[in-house]
Amino acid sequence: MPTAEYVVEVKDVWKKYIIGKVEYPALNGVSLSVNKGEFIAIMGPSGSGKTTLLNIAGALDRPTKGEAFIDGTPISRMSDDMLAELRNKKIGFVFQTFNLINYMSAIENVELPMIVAGVPYKQRRERALQLLEKFLPRSSINKKPLELSGGEQQRVAIARALANNPSIVIADEPTGNLDSKSAGVVMDAFKELRDEGKTVIMATHNPENTRYCDKIVKMKDGKIIEVIVK
Repeated sequence: MPTAEYVVEVKDVWKKYIIGKVEYPALNGVSLSVNKGEFIAIMGPSGSGKTTLLNIAGALDRPTKGEAFIDGTPISRMSDDMLAELRNKKIGFVFQTFNLINYMSAIENVELPMIVAGVPYKQRRERALQLLEKFLPRSSINKKPLELSGGEQQRVAIARALANNPSIVIADEPTGNLDSKSAGVVMDAFKELRDEGKTVIMATHNPENTRYCDKIVKMKDGKIIEVIVK
């Protein structure tokens, strides 16, 4: 049974991908418990299983064996529609490549998750404006992504991830495409989210990013090899 106090719990999770007749193991018996309000960094070389673990922790993928729980609910027993609703309400995602829609303005990008959630126009526009004002100068909120710097685009992506006020933020190499100054601004934003009580789970290659975190989870060959609590 899951422990109720954990926001995310992964228990003895295995994940294998089958391409043709070849089986590729991505996770090999991984267990991880995440408390409410923790900021966790998952580190390891490429192919260590970081992104797969994030995808399962964020209910984007299901384990081959074992179980993952979000707020005590096992994701393997949920339908695809239930998982989509869970993600939209409880989880915000930030990716290395920003994943913004280039023909839409910054504020329209932030509104997208709220459109999916059925939030009325006036309410979602006010919410998007409120979020963006934390991350961008007002003069930039109607600019399209390609008119913004990489750091500004990532800050728009963070605002979008927060649109539906999720309790969990999943970030996969969020500073991977940024210069050091922009990366620092983005990491400060994640620290503020943690300080506001949100749970942040981040995969990163950059040891510098871990100074912001409460816990460092090191992975290799699909396994957790070390957990450092700061």
